[in-house]
Amino acid sequence: MKLTPLDIRKQEFKRVLRGYDPVEVDTFMDMMANEFEEVLKSQKETRDRLVELDVQLRDYRQIERTLQQTLLQAQETTGKTYETARKEAELIAREAEHKAARIVEHAHDELARVKNEIIQLTSRKETLIQQLRVVLSAELDLLKTLELGTAEGLVTPSPVGTGKATIDLDAIAKTLDHDTAAQIH
Repeated sequence: MKLTPLDIRKQEFKRVLRGYDPVEVDTFMDMMANEFEEVLKSQKETRDRLVELDVQLRDYRQIERTLQQTLLQAQETTGKTYETARKEAELIAREAEHKAARIVEHAHDELARVKNEIIQLTSRKETLIQQLRVVLSAELDLLKTLELGTAEGLVTPSPVGTGKATIDLDAIAKTLDHDTAAQIH
């Protein structure tokens, strides 16, 4: 049986001859009812507070779960971002290596071409120098013959030389100038 403050206030006792003082009993019962009422009121407030705290606890647990999920997602995202950045860095490095290899290969090809061109130009220079030596030698022989003043040297062609009556020195100089200009460009 549940006892309420109202039950305590309405409780009546039988009167007996040598029993307790009714005023004292009634006063005590009122005090007891008041105290009981305070206890019940405090108990209700405690229950309400307990319900409120339970709701807050559920909310906090939900927030905690949400934070944990968010943290896991952030870690996954960070991991994926890191992996993507690493792969991009590897790709950029590979592309740079390929590009550098192509540049080096092109430089080697260009170097070989320039060396070949230098060899060709050197060969042409040597040939021209040889031709000029022959022409100049023939011309020196002609000059010596003219200095001696012999008439037969003027009539008879010089046995030394290229066999050509004249060599166009201007054409040779232009060719050398043209080759030098082409090599510079």
